[in-house]
Amino acid sequence: MAQTRIAPPATKNEGQWAFDQREPLNANEQFKQDDDGLNVRQRIEDVYSREGFASIPGQDLRGRMRWWGLYTQRKPGIDGGKTATLEPHELDDEYFMLRVRCDGGRLSLAQLRTIGELSTEFGRGTADVTDRQNIQLHWVRIKDVPEIWRRLEAVGLTTQEACGDVPRVILGSPVAGVAADEIIDGTPAIDIIQGQYIGDPAYSNLPRKFKTAISGSPHHDVVHEINDVSFVGVVHPELGAGFDLWVGGALAANPMLAKRLGAFVPLEDVPDVWAGVVGIFRDYGYRRLRNRARLKFLMADWGPQVFREVLEQEYLGRRLADGPEPAAPPLGRRDHVGVHPQVDGRFYVGAAPTVGRISGPLLTEVADLVEQAGSGRVRLTVEQKLVVLDVAAEQVDALVDGLEALGLQVRSASTFRRGTMACTGIEFCKLAIVETKARGAALVDELERRLPTFEHPLTINLNGCPNSCARIQVADIGLKGALAGGEEGYQVHLGGSLGVDSHLGRTLRGLRIAAEDLPEYVERVATRFDHARLEGESFAEWALRADEADLR
Repeated sequence: MAQTRIAPPATKNEGQWAFDQREPLNANEQFKQDDDGLNVRQRIEDVYSREGFASIPGQDLRGRMRWWGLYTQRKPGIDGGKTATLEPHELDDEYFMLRVRCDGGRLSLAQLRTIGELSTEFGRGTADVTDRQNIQLHWVRIKDVPEIWRRLEAVGLTTQEACGDVPRVILGSPVAGVAADEIIDGTPAIDIIQGQYIGDPAYSNLPRKFKTAISGSPHHDVVHEINDVSFVGVVHPELGAGFDLWVGGALAANPMLAKRLGAFVPLEDVPDVWAGVVGIFRDYGYRRLRNRARLKFLMADWGPQVFREVLEQEYLGRRLADGPEPAAPPLGRRDHVGVHPQVDGRFYVGAAPTVGRISGPLLTEVADLVEQAGSGRVRLTVEQKLVVLDVAAEQVDALVDGLEALGLQVRSASTFRRGTMACTGIEFCKLAIVETKARGAALVDELERRLPTFEHPLTINLNGCPNSCARIQVADIGLKGALAGGEEGYQVHLGGSLGVDSHLGRTLRGLRIAAEDLPEYVERVATRFDHARLEGESFAEWALRADEADLR
């Protein structure tokens, strides 16, 4: 790395390492400086798993253990009104959520079966597909963690850096390498980044979490607009297929969409460019205030031109070629649900778990179906769905029938089952204030009953708190958990969109929908859209032009 710093002086008061501001400025920066989060694994194996939950000190329990995919889950029976008033130790249960990172959303048959078995044996059968292409288990005891790690690692899986202020799971197209219309397969870059950088102490103390997406799909199937760094498939007129570079997207309480740097990145250069962007975040990222420590704030202050200059001059030592913008994705859904042809003549089959909730026994049954269909590969999507690859034509119907018999709809999936997502919610999450998973599943069932012929694409995202793990600001209907008079309800965001026209949704001020009134509200708004929409108009387009009275 070059010694000369060219960043604007105005950003030199935020605790950046690049300006030798190494004094920890908050408790999180202190525990990270005291001991790298990666080191906690040895203590888990040698001490905590043997001496029990009470032996775990707070900085490890609520801090460093995240570096190995472990969060304490919420103690049962604590209502949402107490989320912000209780101390952390009062919210902690003596059980953990364990996040298994599945880079690129990829799972082999052996990996799928192993996760199912671990869920059944150690997690009370829990397993959720997240919108980050992970699988989360719950009810995990500290004494069982070493054995879970042993079995995961035996089939090539890990929980390393699944959480924490680190580079988290790398999103990838679930149909990379098989889609007939793919621009370029980003899988080789994902493999190099995972093998070379994940677990590297040089990148294990970032200001906050760091999210990556790499996809060569023309359908923009990794929500590149809301990741810290994204590589989006494009075709350069002279250099051929490669990637367009986007930086600085994230949601939560201050949502911002990523910015194009205008740089073209060949496949072989993706790992170096990725490391350069992470290095900028590590060195120039803001560490003084936790709520300003995401890369999006640095991008907002610098702008894409300065960011690209720093990347090229200080971290790469070379200029990147200018490149074209990605083509607009095809209209329609991009969740890969249904039966679709592969480039090799076989088919991939996408199924829709309801709000991402599955179970260990169900995963084992899916593994049996996948094996019977002659496939060995399953993919997870950023829409909380799963996809089976490499299915021969004569096996498709049997696989579809088997999946649908398990409640994983393929051809029969309604727009509501395909388009509804939910975060973990108050059932397990210590930040949540309302229920989401069960509420979302009940909402889907009720909307299917009330609106059986509604077919327009519609995304309904439920979130238990303002952090937007379920991407409420970019959903057609985003529902953010809120309390009104002590009762569970939701604040409404409408008209968010990613893809052809990326933008944040509008908030209807003062509108909070009681939890039991959600089906009636969504039915009312969806019906008004169906009646008032113009030819070819999406819900998001209609919601942005509609009178506010029609949205209430």
